[in-house]
Amino acid sequence: MSDQPHPTSTPPSEQSGAESRSESESGDADDLTHTTDSGDVQMVDVGDKPDSERRAVAAGEIRLQPSTVEAIREDQIGKGDVLATARVGAIQAVKHTWETIPMCHQIPITNVDTDFSLEEDRVALEVAVETTGKTGCEMEALEGVTTGLNVVWDMVKAVEKDADGQYPETGIENVRVRSKEKRRT
Repeated sequence: MSDQPHPTSTPPSEQSGAESRSESESGDADDLTHTTDSGDVQMVDVGDKPDSERRAVAAGEIRLQPSTVEAIREDQIGKGDVLATARVGAIQAVKHTWETIPMCHQIPITNVDTDFSLEEDRVALEVAVETTGKTGCEMEALEGVTTGLNVVWDMVKAVEKDADGQYPETGIENVRVRSKEKRRT
């Protein structure tokens, strides 16, 4: 990368604050993958990239009252089977990520695994997504986790609410990408 300004770039004295910040934080404007030279948002062109087998795993948890976790374990939640419903929601979210994350490509999902675990005061969820394509699937795994946990919240909100209708003990936490892999096909 050169320290010389791009020949068509605006001199720093004529740039807006946003343009100046973007270039100073990440190098030349040409280095920004989701913006055009004029600053418009764009999707990254992955057309020339080779297909690869890809896998991403994301995880997170929802903190609940111990009595709520026990009710889930005993299938005593009035709305129905919490984990079965959350599993469907997580898979559905994975398949529709490209519709909710503006710059995500629509990719062929080849497999989704969901793994719930019930702990004393939380439900943990891990979502593994697999694809064969030109771009990764970590956003799909993250969407699966966050939506799956949101579905758990929706299913248990009647028993999680306090007398004022609030959720003082409920919280989605520790959402993260655990791993991502790429193998050329």
